[in-house]
Amino acid sequence: MSELEIYVDGASKGNPGPSGIGVVICENGQTIKNISRCIGFATNNIAEYTALIFGLQEGLIRHAESIKINTDSQLLYRQLKKVYKVKHPNIIGLYNQVLRLLSAFKKVSLILIPREENRGADKLATKAVKENLKQQS
Repeated sequence: MSELEIYVDGASKGNPGPSGIGVVICENGQTIKNISRCIGFATNNIAEYTALIFGLQEGLIRHAESIKINTDSQLLYRQLKKVYKVKHPNIIGLYNQVLRLLSAFKKVSLILIPREENRGADKLATKAVKENLKQQS
């Protein structure tokens, strides 16, 4: 069974403001892909969800059966664990898209990790925000 581990992070300068995502995809403990993307003007929470969507899509492209998601976003984690309700209209669509993508995997683990353990994804998200700001100036 193929298993991927993904680290996701979103960043926003201003919240809302210029935003970016960072995703690190690992297989057997090795990084196999990094994603750093500007996503325009958004909130940090939208960036977090967008990063997760990119990671899950990559998992599907790579035909992973099992996926382990690592996030340092308490909101994202608690909403997906159904501890918090998703109320914000801008998040509901992204949340539903994540649920649809998750249903394609045989096994899903969602882990809330400390920020220090998410440095790779954080760096990629921050890099994307900086590129976003550069494009605007």
